[in-house]
Amino acid sequence: MNNIILCGFMGCGKSTVGKIAARKTGKKFVDMDRYIEEKEQMTVAEIFAAYGEEGFREREHAACRELAAQSGLIIAAGGGALTFARNVEVFRGRDTVVLLDVPLETIRFRLRHDTRRPLLQRPDKDEAMTELYNRRMPQYLSAADVVIKGEATPLNTAFKVINTLNLKR
Repeated sequence: MNNIILCGFMGCGKSTVGKIAARKTGKKFVDMDRYIEEKEQMTVAEIFAAYGEEGFREREHAACRELAAQSGLIIAAGGGALTFARNVEVFRGRDTVVLLDVPLETIRFRLRHDTRRPLLQRPDKDEAMTELYNRRMPQYLSAADVVIKGEATPLNTAFKVINTLNLKR
């Protein structure tokens, strides 16, 4: 096993759990969206505005290829990254994809004060979130090698990841 790829819906804890798991195992943590932002010297929102979703997805795919070429990483994939087969294929068989499975109602609670995500600033955010969650969850399940319930605290969820994958601490 080379890298651990954490996937799941926004608010499931990919970045928080990933940082903790990396710290506890001595691995390097990479947030894919931050990786793209640093490389492009633009925020994800700016990339979307300048190049559209297709332009962002091209950059995201390049990031998947670049990160898969490394080893020893715990990567928090962007919420949509592993909904694309070409990105899943980059990691398939080489890295371990872990779905942090969190019910939609828990995610709604976690994100109730979020002001960063454009989807959550819309008047129809509940309907949009439900539709996106229902569309993405089967894709996450298909991409995942391992599914871990992520409703516990980030520390407990990180330990579930570490223990399930038998990572050295």
